[in-house]
Amino acid sequence: MTRTSSGIFNKWLANYGLAWEEGDPQQAADLFAEGATYRPTPFDEPLVGKEAIQGYWQAGPGTSHKEVRFSYRIISVQGNEGIAHWEASFRRVESDNTVDLDGILIAEFDDSGSCTDFKEWWHRQETRHEDQEG
Repeated sequence: MTRTSSGIFNKWLANYGLAWEEGDPQQAADLFAEGATYRPTPFDEPLVGKEAIQGYWQAGPGTSHKEVRFSYRIISVQGNEGIAHWEASFRRVESDNTVDLDGILIAEFDDSGSCTDFKEWWHRQETRHEDQEG
């Protein structure tokens, strides 16, 4: 069994956040192994493979978000699995609404530090731009 260190998980999370902040779907996909599974919510069918993950990011985080801020706190690292609490905020490109997200993710890794299985649970709060001005 692979053992993932806190340092490897911390570096992976930092790069995951950077990919989101920079709106770079390729950078996000590069964090995953070839046959990785990715579940944006627990009830979604998993996306399978780097190409599917890149497509998900291209359709969402990579193109519809601006002014992204991402932070995280590692909760646990055991064996090849890491668990983290994360928060993100951004503005929607199409509406300029502000979105705040709060979530938990579980990621499993291979020997090279690539994610092989990714699951997350998150909640969203969206504030209309007009509400912020008044």
